[in-house]
Amino acid sequence: MTTFHELSTVVRAAGLLDPRPFYYAWKITLNLLLSASCWTAFFLLGDSWWQLPVAVLLGFSFVQSGFLGHDVGHHQVAGGRWRYVLGLVHLNLLIGASYGWWVGHHNRHHSDPNNLDRDPDTVRRQVIFDPSELPVKGFSRFRRLVIRFQRVMFFVLLAQEAWRVHAAGFQARRVLRRPWLELGLVVLHGVLVLTAVFTTLPFWLGLVFVLVSQTVFGFYLGLVFAPNHKGMPVYRSAESLDWLHRQVLTSRNIRPGRLVDFVFGGLNYQIEHHLFPSMPRANLRLARPIVRGYCEKRGIPYCEVPVLASYREVARYLGEVSEAARS
Repeated sequence: MTTFHELSTVVRAAGLLDPRPFYYAWKITLNLLLSASCWTAFFLLGDSWWQLPVAVLLGFSFVQSGFLGHDVGHHQVAGGRWRYVLGLVHLNLLIGASYGWWVGHHNRHHSDPNNLDRDPDTVRRQVIFDPSELPVKGFSRFRRLVIRFQRVMFFVLLAQEAWRVHAAGFQARRVLRRPWLELGLVVLHGVLVLTAVFTTLPFWLGLVFVLVSQTVFGFYLGLVFAPNHKGMPVYRSAESLDWLHRQVLTSRNIRPGRLVDFVFGGLNYQIEHHLFPSMPRANLRLARPIVRGYCEKRGIPYCEVPVLASYREVARYLGEVSEAARS
């Protein structure tokens, strides 16, 4: 009999669910140095179009901070009050996102990945993931246009992910535990960034700097999360799947490597992460052969592809859904 308990026992016995405090102390330190380096370069350069590479690097650093906020939210880094403090620092203060919103949103996604009725990562998108989500009656003209060309538009719209993330906490303010604190830190982030930019740079250069950094932030964030589940099987709430099959069948791994692991923040091990959300990031690569071997022995499809292949699969799937919806 195939059970998650059986797999979990093996993983736990290997010590892969044990905390990694020194690993995360090192990661947090490096990330703070990266963020500090971006702003140091910004102030040293001053009024110069060489600020644009700094804007790109700053957008990159925002997502790296987001990875740590993600890990904090999954109880991988610390417990109790420290978890909340670290979450506020890495999400609210460093990138202008709401930690409370993110935890609630992301936990719902983990409970029902690719569930067309419950997963907020499918419900709140402009594109559709199954022809059953049509007809388009009630859809705006813009959304109908997006769906018609969603093979491409999905990736185009990733560029605005940063703005969606900034606004999400305000939209979810009624469910936040401490809305004044959380949203106050988000506003503080925005005030500090905009003040630094527009008191150091001329208006038009400052505007371009902000747009470039936020576009890189959103596009990079979207490219990391897009291949994890998009193009994998979707289902409705009426279908009953146990935890093991619900997580493995709907997730896609990106073939690992040192650079891939860093750029994707460990989320390229999406199958292992979804099976064991509280597993420290550094242990996911160690869990991979155990999980893969377990799935292979029991005939459970385990999807892992190279980076570019993952995006081709996402684009092909969205195109097929769009064509089926129009036929």
